[in-house]
Amino acid sequence: MTASPVRVLLVEQIHPEAEDILRSAGFEVEAVGRALDEDELVERISGITLLGIRSKTHVTKRVLDAADRLIAIGAFCIGTNQIDVPAATEHGVTVFNAPFSNTRSVVELAIAEIIAMTRRLTEKNALMHNGVWDKSAEGAHEVRGRTLGIVGYGNIGTQLSVLAENLGMKVMFFDKADKLALGNARQCMSLKELLAESDVVTLHVDGRPTNESFFGESDFATMRQGSLFLNLSRGFVVDYAALRAHIESGHIAGAAVDVFPVEPKGRGDEFVSELRGLPNVILTPHIGGSTEEAQQDIGRFVAGKFRDFMLDGSTAMSVNVPGLALPRPRDTLRMIYLHRNVPGVLARVNGLLADGGVNVEAQLLGTRGELGYVVTDSASGTTQAIVDSIRALPETISLRVIF
Repeated sequence: MTASPVRVLLVEQIHPEAEDILRSAGFEVEAVGRALDEDELVERISGITLLGIRSKTHVTKRVLDAADRLIAIGAFCIGTNQIDVPAATEHGVTVFNAPFSNTRSVVELAIAEIIAMTRRLTEKNALMHNGVWDKSAEGAHEVRGRTLGIVGYGNIGTQLSVLAENLGMKVMFFDKADKLALGNARQCMSLKELLAESDVVTLHVDGRPTNESFFGESDFATMRQGSLFLNLSRGFVVDYAALRAHIESGHIAGAAVDVFPVEPKGRGDEFVSELRGLPNVILTPHIGGSTEEAQQDIGRFVAGKFRDFMLDGSTAMSVNVPGLALPRPRDTLRMIYLHRNVPGVLARVNGLLADGGVNVEAQLLGTRGELGYVVTDSASGTTQAIVDSIRALPETISLRVIF
């Protein structure tokens, strides 16, 4: 049992602190400053142990089939819809993400855009740059006293709720799951109820496939006359052609959009959207979480997950594998075993260890749906033959030994 070098591929301008953490752990790191398409990733994935991506690089089953040494994928962002997680699980690949790290940055952008649209600042700014002095209060309002409707009351939605209320806004929210209302926020029993009563509607839903085309023509039609709309969640959840029509008709007074169904791969590439050129519409290039603070925290968080997973087998907060973190005794060999969750697997593993004369120092099992994950520490006696016997079990997905 010999240890192979840990090779890491980071794409899409992941923060340099991630590189520093991984190199300090003794890993070999290659960084690419842009997204990779499927063909490019298939070409590069051979020999890679850890893959770090952001939102534009998609890890498909084809990519996973081409990965001969891949052990973990880190999404250096909130969502993981760009990863075929079931296929990753089937290949024994653990998936991590950063579900909290950029929450504040997204919330601050939403607040800034709500104020900018309510005061029509983008239009005033454009006129000033064109030499036009248009000092007028027409169409400009305070956010205080206006009603904010939050669709999706997760990490971002809840923090936005608190800050908006501190600005004097009334807050309503709709979520398909029952959620604890923070402050004076009120939960709506239907999306229609929220849309009919909100001056500002903001989407913060996740990227699951069932949310595709979640918000469309009928929803815009239900919104109040002169209301504002924000989408800082996922591009494919909104019918932007319908949004354009409602802005052009004057029914929707303004919009702020940070995410799009199709986005350019890199800086400087042409951006195409039906929302270009509309008044009081703020378009940003998917920068909700793109602050230096958020990117540094994301880099630190996911790189730390990679390091701990490789050195100790810790899967805390993994997207697809049971979350375990077992303190490691000194001078022990650690066996990391991912298997199908069927009765009797642990007994068979321990039987093979006992038959080989291996004394277990510590052991921890966790299950999650169809998966089981076992961390086993032993002081001596674990041989390649024993490891091969466990790998040969029909329930085995992957087995890794840490010295």
